[in-house]
Amino acid sequence: MLVLGIETSCDESSASLVVDGKRVLSNVVASQIDLHKAYGGVVPEIAARAHVESIAPVLAEALAATEERPELLAVTAGPGLVGSLVVGVSAAKAIAWSWGIPMVAVNHLEAHLFAPALEGSLPEMPFLALVVSGGHTLLAQVSSLDDIEVLGQTRDDAVGEAYDKVANFLGLGYPGGPIIDSLAAEGDPRAIDFPRAMLHSGDYDFSLSGLKTAVIRYMARQQSEGKEPPSVADVAASFQAAALEVLVRKTVAAARDRGLADVVIGGGVACNSSLREQLARACDTEGLRLAYTSVGLCTDNAAMVAAVGFMRYQSGQRSGLDADVYPNLRLGEQMPGS
Repeated sequence: MLVLGIETSCDESSASLVVDGKRVLSNVVASQIDLHKAYGGVVPEIAARAHVESIAPVLAEALAATEERPELLAVTAGPGLVGSLVVGVSAAKAIAWSWGIPMVAVNHLEAHLFAPALEGSLPEMPFLALVVSGGHTLLAQVSSLDDIEVLGQTRDDAVGEAYDKVANFLGLGYPGGPIIDSLAAEGDPRAIDFPRAMLHSGDYDFSLSGLKTAVIRYMARQQSEGKEPPSVADVAASFQAAALEVLVRKTVAAARDRGLADVVIGGGVACNSSLREQLARACDTEGLRLAYTSVGLCTDNAAMVAAVGFMRYQSGQRSGLDADVYPNLRLGEQMPGS
């Protein structure tokens, strides 16, 4: 079955053609990074307007991969920015109606969980999933498509958000994740002992806001005491070491405590090279199998939406042309109206 996926949950317009939820024919992504750089983060109104401008050409490029007409349409309906979501869902409704094909509304977070199916690396369920992005940081046990239990999540900032804020404070630019990851490779992760929040809390929750504040206070203290400031690379490396240690150790602990042999990592921060290396090493030590996608499929994209949309369609889910958007949709929450 040829599936057309549409993804506009935040600041990237994407369309993709995927066969049977596994074979990618096209995956077109129009990024808005340059539009939001001046603000140090995504501006919702700017994002929505940019989606309106880019959705038609993105769809045209994706559909040009084959002369065949899609048999199913999968679209992100939440969570995300309401204005951005409306653009994608409106386009999906128009196409589904005009072509007379079924439509499935998809939970964006589920798409990240099942993205490894596109590269043949999705483990059998149950497995543990770590979702890390600019808006989400959580651990979940995935027992089936309709049985996803969130075990823990951030109580404040998402890890990607913390990266962006620290990078902005250090004057490194936006988005902060790739910049800090690259700069950290040149620094000493032991140079500054930043706090590992909630490392020993006894649960699977996270907190990143305090770490961000610790970086700011440390730099202010160094200046007020007239000390020579550390290199930016050392600050970046030390910040990253503190953030990733908690992510890795809690992920491994959750898998061990739940008796799960497989771990899947998804979301934009799953591109982080240090996180991949550290988590792979920790999983190997514990005898766990780790699955993740190539970098291009970690960030927001329509191929992963098409993949999970196909899975949902196979399980009997359909969405009507009255489908709405759900900006605050949670992982494991049933899509209303499906």
